Formats: sequence, C-alpha cells, structure tokens
Amino acid sequence: MASIAALFKAYDVRGVYPTEINPSIAYLIGRAFVAYLRPADVVVGRDMRLSSPALASALIDGILDEGANVCDIGLVSTDSLYFAVGKYGFPAGVMVTASHNPSEYNGFKFCRAEARPLSMDEGIGEIRDLVMQNTFGQPKTRGKLSTKNILPNFAEHVLSMIDPSVVKPLTIAIDAGNGMAGRIVPEVFKHLPVKLIPLYFELDGRFPNHPANPIEPENTRVLGETIRAEGADFGIAFDGDADRMFILDGEGTFVGGDMITALAAKSLLRKHPGSAIVYNLICSRAVPETIEREGGVGIRSRVGHSFIKALMRRHDAVFGGEHSGHFYFRDNWYADSGIIAALTIIELLSLEGVGIAEALKPLDHYVRSGEINSEVEDQQSVLAELERVHAGAMLDYLDGLTISYPDWWCNVRASNTQPLLRLNVEASNTPQLWAKTSELLQIIRGEA
Repeated sequence: MASIAALFKAYDVRGVYPTEINPSIAYLIGRAFVAYLRPADVVVGRDMRLSSPALASALIDGILDEGANVCDIGLVSTDSLYFAVGKYGFPAGVMVTASHNPSEYNGFKFCRAEARPLSMDEGIGEIRDLVMQNTFGQPKTRGKLSTKNILPNFAEHVLSMIDPSVVKPLTIAIDAGNGMAGRIVPEVFKHLPVKLIPLYFELDGRFPNHPANPIEPENTRVLGETIRAEGADFGIAFDGDADRMFILDGEGTFVGGDMITALAAKSLLRKHPGSAIVYNLICSRAVPETIEREGGVGIRSRVGHSFIKALMRRHDAVFGGEHSGHFYFRDNWYADSGIIAALTIIELLSLEGVGIAEALKPLDHYVRSGEINSEVEDQQSVLAELERVHAGAMLDYLDGLTISYPDWWCNVRASNTQPLLRLNVEASNTPQLWAKTSELLQIIRGEA
C-alpha cells in the first residue's frame, strides 16, 4: 500500500493512470472523503483527460455509497468547481484533474464549504489514512445523484468581477492547450467586444499540440508566434484545468506571474482603496512597491495557496497573487481563478489604453533570474554558509532564507518533495543579476 500513500500530495492526489491511480482507488477516495468531512452533499467536476470519466464515475459511486448526495457538474475548470461550492452553498467539492501534468496523469483536488481547500495538514492526510485502512464495510444508505450545468452562472459571476462596458475591442490570442479553457473562454468572451484568436480550444486529454503547462517556454512558443503574426494586442495561456493563466505581451514576450500580480493589484486597489493585497515572498520588489504606491497594504506570504488564502481571510485582502500564475480573489471565495485574472488585466489595459509592456514600464525596474534548481543533499549546511557569507545583509526565514540588500535580493528554499534548493534572484541591472546568481550558485552547488 506504500504506492497508494505516495499519491497523496501536499495539496492534491495525483498519479499515473492506471498503474498508480485507477477507478478502484477513486472509489475508496470517494468513501474516505465523505467519511472524513461528513457532508450531506458533494459537487463533483472533471477535466478533459481520457481517464477522467472513469475516475469521476468511480469517485461518485464511492461518495454515494458512503451516504452523501452528488451534484455532477461535468466538464468544468477547477475554478468553476470552486465557484459551484461557494455560490450554491455546497459543503464539499471534488475536481477530477491533474492540472498541468502530462496526459498519463490524473488526480483529485478537494475543498470544503466556501471553497476552502483541503491540504495534507488539513484533510488529505486523514483521507489517505482512511483509504489505506479500507474498513468502510457495506453501504448502509446510498445518496442521490443529480446533474447541473453551471457554466452560464459561472460566466455571469466572473464577468461581475469587472465592468464589461469599459472593455475595448482588443485582439487577444488565447492558447487553451486543449484544456478546460477551451470550454470556459467562449462562454465568457461571447459577452465582450474582444476579437479572439483561439489556439487549441478542442478538448483533448492527449494534449496533441503541447503539454498544458504554460510556465515552460516551449509550450508558449506558438502563442508568441501567433501574437506577432496576427498583430494581437497580447496573448493568454491557460494550464490544463484553467485555474492558472499566463500572459505574453504584444511582442510575444512571457510576463512573469509576479508582474501580473502587480498589474492586478493596481486595478483592484483603484476599486477597493486601502485594501490589503497578499503576495508570496519570491515575487519581485515591484509588487509591494506598486501596492504601496497605489495606497494598499502589502502582506508578504510563504509560497503555497494554503498560506495565501489563510492570510487573505485574516486580513480581508481583496486579492492575492503568486509568481506561479495563481491569482486569488476575495469576492471569489478567496479562491484562485485564471479567467477572473485575465478579465482583470483586460479591464485595466482597456481603461489605461496601453499594452502590457507599456503598463509594466513604470512599475518594473528590476531584472530576475527565474527559479533555478540545484540538487543538494546537505541543505542545512549550505543555508548556514549563505548566512555566514551574507551576515551583513537583512536576513529573514519566512520561507527558506531570504537575503536582502538595497540593490539586490535572493531567496533560497528547499523543495518539499525532492533534494532540491530553489534559488530566485532579483537585481537592479543584468550584469549585477548574473554576477550575484553565479556567486550564490557556487556556494549552493559546492563550487566555491
């Protein structure tokens, strides 16, 4: 049963189908989910992966056999599932998806009432243990199954987050990656005066064109080429379950999630003056600087959606953003939504009458390394050496080690699942960035 235990990750369940995850396990997970949360009703959605119908059917059987009712909302994005839980008051929800992972993977994301996510610290570990014990016995009472088409209401909800009347007739190339954005985007954008250039909108869990993981440069290459060839204002790429989104500017250049966070913060603070905005600690300094300049209160967070959402609730933050393309909204039950983030940026650019690059120019004065991974066995000694070398800097330990100087900073964090140290560096200019990155990597990799 050790392999089954390995399916249960920090924020979800995920594995290769059918060798690691299969309908038999999905059935047990359905029963364990109900045994743990004891909800009267559960809403279930699924993505377009080839294995999703079989896994969703088995999961639903398990939920019903454990006595809970199921509302099956069918093919949806993950943020649509969160919407359904929040909007209709369901006490629990499960999304069948493996997000951006390759086609052979599948899994589950869980939430409780108000779209609050389960994690290994709260719920997933308990569900794992119940699956491993497998002492459910014969079903006593079986729940009832219903279906619901939520997409019109979801489109209405996400459009309510902006003022559609200010949106200009922009030309936007959108790469759905054969994922769930192919179903969600047309439903929303038919209400806007925007010209869409659709790429890979056909739902296809084989991902025949490229993996649905836009953070890898090769997967947005065609989108960039399309933007330039068609003269689009900018481009948007969604991951497989469409809860994350990424932007390419009018030249086809990838824009980091932290800079989208800065733009979205600017937009939301103009609607909600003085509000708190949460950002994770490896976002650019441009993010807290923008928040402060716009009159908001910046709240720095550890990396990870459970930390971001908890801080947002604690501080009543209107918005939260991560470098990884996750964007969270208070008026969306604090849940992340790729489509709401996209609409927020479209609204801002329409109001300002500028492109992405022009909008970022007054905000972004830095250069960044991106995340650099190094395999390190003795991580603590490396971190101790970095502390010693940079004893004169401002050091903090919110998430790994952050070393701050007036003109550059870095963060070094350990991976939760691999013997890796993750390095992010930001500096005032390119020569300084690569000089500091080289110095840090020499220490991290034992080359000093």
